[in-house]
Amino acid sequence: MRLFDFLIATLIAITTLKVTVAASPGAPSDPASMSVAAPAQVVVLGTFHFGNPGLDVANLRVDDVLAPKRQAEIGAVLDDLARYAPTRVLVESRNRVPGTAFSARYRQFLRGEMAADRNEVTQIGFKLAQRLHHDEVYAVDVDGEFPFEAVMAWAGRHGRGAQLEARIAGVQRDAAEMSAQLATHTVAYMLRRFNDPQRLASDHAFYLDLLQYGARDEQPGVALVAGWTARNLGICARIVQLARAGDRLLVLYGSGHAYLLRQCLGAVPGLRVLDANELLRAE
Repeated sequence: MRLFDFLIATLIAITTLKVTVAASPGAPSDPASMSVAAPAQVVVLGTFHFGNPGLDVANLRVDDVLAPKRQAEIGAVLDDLARYAPTRVLVESRNRVPGTAFSARYRQFLRGEMAADRNEVTQIGFKLAQRLHHDEVYAVDVDGEFPFEAVMAWAGRHGRGAQLEARIAGVQRDAAEMSAQLATHTVAYMLRRFNDPQRLASDHAFYLDLLQYGARDEQPGVALVAGWTARNLGICARIVQLARAGDRLLVLYGSGHAYLLRQCLGAVPGLRVLDANELLRAE
């Protein structure tokens, strides 16, 4: 893993060097660079999708987070995160004010122009930023390739379809188990489960397991893992480019991204990654 950490740090350093010295719109106004003397702290809070858009291989069944019980639970999570006092909140969104890194939807949220929204970006990211009187939230997501169909097609042609389907079924069973737990536990409890380091590593292993699907010059598994890694490196680069010495960053992302984002950010000089579960009180 040391070699991979070195490669990630090198890629991020190269990307950061390409950023112009002059601050662009949407960049932090503080010109100070990160240093070992005053490192920026970063917490990557992996979440489940509160609105359950059904875009993943396996999806949780989530009851209405706008219900009073869930709103009280989300309020308790916000209390925990507010004690960290993040200086910047960064979220999984590509809806930016043109030419900036600022979230266009957060500005709408502050103006009261958004309809009731169940998305975790709104329920945690925007509400926390508003509570802390932040003028802006940073939208740091990037697009990426996830050619899972090509992996399934290769597996089917080479007699490995049943093996891959069994792997997917295992992920879906886990999602069903987590859904059952969500029905009887608080939002904070579930976030702690999703941010457990062992679980994050296990979730990441699903992607690496796909490397076995391919042979010789046809490597659909490699293409998928490369696309997934490239997307997360792109997200990591945007976070690095926004960080300044002394910052306390809160990065709110789907939990599937958390392992690679923590790994990438932890390898960047001047950044110190904190465990999200140190912020969330246990039940």
